[in-house]
Amino acid sequence: MNTTPTQVKSRPILLFNDECGVCRHIARWVQKSAQGKSGDMSIVEQPIGDDPKALRALNPKLDIWEAYATIHLLMPDGSMKRGGEAVAEVLRSLPNTKWFAGCFAISIFGFRPFQMILNLAYAILADVRPLFGCESCGTPSFWVRPVARILKWAATLFGQLPHPSPTPHFTLRPAMARPPLPNAVKSPP
Repeated sequence: MNTTPTQVKSRPILLFNDECGVCRHIARWVQKSAQGKSGDMSIVEQPIGDDPKALRALNPKLDIWEAYATIHLLMPDGSMKRGGEAVAEVLRSLPNTKWFAGCFAISIFGFRPFQMILNLAYAILADVRPLFGCESCGTPSFWVRPVARILKWAATLFGQLPHPSPTPHFTLRPAMARPPLPNAVKSPP
């Protein structure tokens, strides 16, 4: 991406796990959506990569492993938003979604119900990312493991994966030629 340091500092920087297919897909969507009518980008996307020093240059408190596990949005003022808060801020920054993203700031008796729902949705997505084949996201969380086993079992039923057991539970007999029935009536030619 061709951006100068002053352009980067004036816009939020979305840090995402480039090894995760889910994160890459979402980052591509953000990149397409972030482009305004004038061609300016409202957000800069930056893959995390494998250089902890480059991340610390952006923010000294940023840990590479934490950045792999959770989406981070570095704000122009130097503050950092993570998880559902980062998603809400991204949606506020995009021209196509800012019309409804204001709902995440609505507070009722000190609670932000829409932000709480978004935080929960992000936590669930972060937990199930390994189910979509993302090996860099680690293993599924404890509550997702039964779902992973069920999905893997279901895939074996439909022939997408080899059977999990090395020995089959039953074998089909090969098709044999059946002898004609003894009292079978032959149909005329």
